[in-house]
Amino acid sequence: MGTLEGKIALVTGGTGGIGTAICQRLAADGARIVTTYMNQEKAEKWQADQDFESTIIRCDVGSYEDCERLREQIESELGHVDLIVNNAGITRDGSFKKMNADKWSQVIATNLDSVFNVTHQFANGMAERGHGRIVNISSINGQKGQFGQTNYSAAKAGLHGFSMALAQEVARKGVTVNTVSPGYIATEMVMAVPEEIRDKIIAQIPVGRLGKPEEIAALIAFLCSDEGGFITGANLAANGGQHMH
Repeated sequence: MGTLEGKIALVTGGTGGIGTAICQRLAADGARIVTTYMNQEKAEKWQADQDFESTIIRCDVGSYEDCERLREQIESELGHVDLIVNNAGITRDGSFKKMNADKWSQVIATNLDSVFNVTHQFANGMAERGHGRIVNISSINGQKGQFGQTNYSAAKAGLHGFSMALAQEVARKGVTVNTVSPGYIATEMVMAVPEEIRDKIIAQIPVGRLGKPEEIAALIAFLCSDEGGFITGANLAANGGQHMH
């Protein structure tokens, strides 16, 4: 029996590189997986490719109304959510000089507003039941900043402020709230970067390699387990030593 047997885990952005590894690991540990999508064709193909049962629900996590509908559908079809992994994210990079309001607001809505929109649907229920796990996926660039990413770095830094504040509100109710800040991980997106640029990135990582999505997923699985219950309000960096903080 898995350590998360009988638990319902909501993973936003679960069809991406890190998201897929998170879903696979939590499912292997016994959780029932629910994930959100925007592109139906991609999501259905993703679902068919997995070897675990999952529920996929169309949801714009940047919209509070969409997230209300998400909660209603999950609760009517499956039951209450025990674990949330706020993983959805996009980039709209550009130097601040060239940054426009659309690029700013799209990233803030998807990467930061979404964490309020999703978590607000379920946190009270978790507190009332006396158990819950919330993990917010930030980034090394939310800790150290990154040229051309004022929007992304601001959103990802904001995630941990949210985690620390909410963690204090729900700690006595058996709910933990943590942040995980991955460094450069060998996802399809990173592997599509030209090799010479990837080599320059790897040269800055003390362990001498990119991270594996499965390594991030294992950390999240621990935080979601009963054994992770004494960790809350933490920002766990998984970046191979690239940024020590």
